[in-house]
Amino acid sequence: MPKSSNLPSRGRLFGRRRRLRAAGLVPSVLSMPPVNVGERVRALREERRWSIRELAEASGLAMNTLSLIENAKTSPSVSTLQHIAHALNVPLTAFFESGAPPTRIVHTPVNRRAPVTFAHGTLADLGVGLTPRAVQPFFVTLEPHAGSGTQPTVHTGYEFVYCLQGRVTYIIQDRAYLLEPGDSLLFESHLPHHWQNVESEPSQVLIVLYPTETREYSSEWHFEPKAA
Repeated sequence: MPKSSNLPSRGRLFGRRRRLRAAGLVPSVLSMPPVNVGERVRALREERRWSIRELAEASGLAMNTLSLIENAKTSPSVSTLQHIAHALNVPLTAFFESGAPPTRIVHTPVNRRAPVTFAHGTLADLGVGLTPRAVQPFFVTLEPHAGSGTQPTVHTGYEFVYCLQGRVTYIIQDRAYLLEPGDSLLFESHLPHHWQNVESEPSQVLIVLYPTETREYSSEWHFEPKAA
C-alpha cells in the first residue's frame, strides 16, 4: 500500500528550493569551504609523534593510501576513516574539528555546514564544538548507487538514521531495511551493518551516532580542539 503524506511532492519542494536559491534566499550548503580531512589526519598523527609507517601498521592501511589522504590526493571512505580513528583512539568527529572554541550549544545554519568529500558523497558534522560529544550528528549526501561496501561496520552504542531524500537500504545482520523520505531506523550499532543508495540520483540522510564506549571519545579533542 502506498504511503500517505500531507507533505508537498519532492518535485515541488526541489523546484521551490531552486527558485529561492536563485533569488539568494536559500544559501548553498557548499558555499562553505570544505574541511581538509587529510590535514586533520596528519595533525592527529604528528600529535602522537607517529610516522606514516606506524599509523599504517596500527590501522591496517597501506602507507601509500595514508600518504594520498594526507596530501588530499584521494577522498577516504567512512570505513577508511574509521580504521584510522580506531588506530589513533579518537572519535570519527575528530577529523572534522575546525579549531572553534568548545561550546555547550551548537547552532548550525544551512550555509555554515562544512562538508567533507568522500568516495561515496559528502558528510557534514553538525556537532562541531559541542562538549562533551555524547552524540555525533551528521548530514550525509550519498552519490547515486553508492554503497559502504560488502564489509559490515560495527561500533559501540546506537545509530539513528533518518532519510531526507531518495532511498537508502540499510542491511543489518543480513536483513534489509529500505528507507524512503520520512522513514527512520534506530539500532544497536554493534550489529554488523552496511548501506546502499538504491537511487540513480543523490540521497540524503541524517545519521546520529551515540557511542557508549569511553575509548571512542577523546577529551583532548572535545575540550581542546586543534586547528585544522
